[in-house]
Amino acid sequence: MLGIIDVGGGTRDIYGAGVLDYLMDQNINADFFIGVSAGSANGSSYLAHQRGRNYKFYNEYAFRKEYMSFGNFLKTGSYLDLNYIYGTLCRAEGENPFDYNAFMDNPACFYIVSTDAFSGEPVYFEKKDMRQDHYETLMTSSCVPGINKPYVFKGKPYFDGGIGDLIPIKKALDHGCDKLIVILTRPRKAFRKPKTDVSVSKFVALKYPYTADAICRRCDVYNEELKLALSLEEEGKLLILAPDDISNMKTLTKDVTILNRLYRKGYTDALKVKDYLKNA
Repeated sequence: MLGIIDVGGGTRDIYGAGVLDYLMDQNINADFFIGVSAGSANGSSYLAHQRGRNYKFYNEYAFRKEYMSFGNFLKTGSYLDLNYIYGTLCRAEGENPFDYNAFMDNPACFYIVSTDAFSGEPVYFEKKDMRQDHYETLMTSSCVPGINKPYVFKGKPYFDGGIGDLIPIKKALDHGCDKLIVILTRPRKAFRKPKTDVSVSKFVALKYPYTADAICRRCDVYNEELKLALSLEEEGKLLILAPDDISNMKTLTKDVTILNRLYRKGYTDALKVKDYLKNA
């Protein structure tokens, strides 16, 4: 069973969009996909066979003030307008509609990683939690603390999936994946440092202390999961695809040159997939 993990990473995950466009061009279809934050959006378009769709979100829509701006933050308390991104743009009558029917017809299992704002624990949403023109679970997974207030879905607040389970390898293995592709948006041996996490945790600690604790721990969690990925890759049990250089790119960097370079890098790095699948 072929599984794909896309860890997200804001606009850096245009790299993952390049990887997945290559897989679509080569008719390489996963049996299982688990996405974190922007990785969940990448995965939904991949399973809907909408080649090139994700690229426009990173390289066109992200430059609009409706998508992300301080104006949004002043009006709503959230820098990213998730309802614009996954609602206005993605609805059936929107500018770039998500092909919900094709997505649901794809037999692959799909998981979206979010974080329960009250407990700080990961939550795994599935296809059944999505309906036509109701893509709130994608919004929960992309709700970055410090940038957005928590997204409320069915009465419960959620934060970004990259707090609770950053590289969900164990979830994929538990599901039965014996071939696994892990898409990272940092260099493969770039271990996280806690500096940024500490400042963000202070921002949310007053209302969501357990999420703040999880943010403080996520450096260690990511690094342990990355070590596991590197170890399994040495054993030939998975393939890591990661950019070798992100040019000091931050989570929400808007630089057309860097974005295009990362997309092309993802596409060309994905050439490794065929050899991996042949030898796995």
